[in-house]
Amino acid sequence: MKRFIPVLILLLPSLFQAQSVLINSSFEGTPQDATMPVGWFGCQEGTTPDILPGFWGVYTEASEGETYVGLITREDGTFESIGQRLSAPLKAAECYELTLDLALSKTYTGYNNPLKIRVWGGSGKCGKQQLLAESDVINHADWKTYSFSFSPTTTVNYITIEAFYKEGRFSYKGNILVDFIRPIDVCDRAYLD
Repeated sequence: MKRFIPVLILLLPSLFQAQSVLINSSFEGTPQDATMPVGWFGCQEGTTPDILPGFWGVYTEASEGETYVGLITREDGTFESIGQRLSAPLKAAECYELTLDLALSKTYTGYNNPLKIRVWGGSGKCGKQQLLAESDVINHADWKTYSFSFSPTTTVNYITIEAFYKEGRFSYKGNILVDFIRPIDVCDRAYLD
C-alpha cells in the first residue's frame, strides 16, 4: 500500500491534464449586443459578438444554460472571431476531440445567411498557426452538436473560433450561433485503434 500511494500521486496530474477546459464555455452573461463574453477576447478587427437571445431579432433559446454567442460576417469581407487561452496546452501529435453546439438564426436583422465555423490553434493570443476544425455550412435553426477530432502539429496554447463564409463567397451578411463547448479531451482509445 505504501508504494501505491506515491505512484498514484505522481499519476494524478497527468490524469487531469488530459482535458483542456475553457472559461465560460457556454457563453453565459447578460444578453447584450456588441459585447465580449467573459473569459473571451476578440481576434479580428471589428469583432463585436452578441450575447443572445434578445437582440437583433434573435430569440432562439440556448442549447445549454441561459445565453450563447452570435458571430457574423459582413458584405465588406470582414468576419468576427473570438479566442481564449486553454487551461492546458494541446500537445503535438496527440489526438483531441472538440464538441460544441451550432445553429443559424434566420432572423438576425439582415445577417441571415448561413456560415461555417473554423477553429484555429496557436501558440499566442489569436494565433492561427493551424486549422484544427472546420464545420460544414450551418443552415439549421435548431441546435445540433458537432464533434471534431484533430491532432495538432505543434503545441497549442490558444484557440480562436471564427465565423466564416461558405466556399467561393467571401462577402455577404451571415451569422452563426455557438453554445456549450465541452472540455477538449484526448480522443477515445477506440478512435485511435
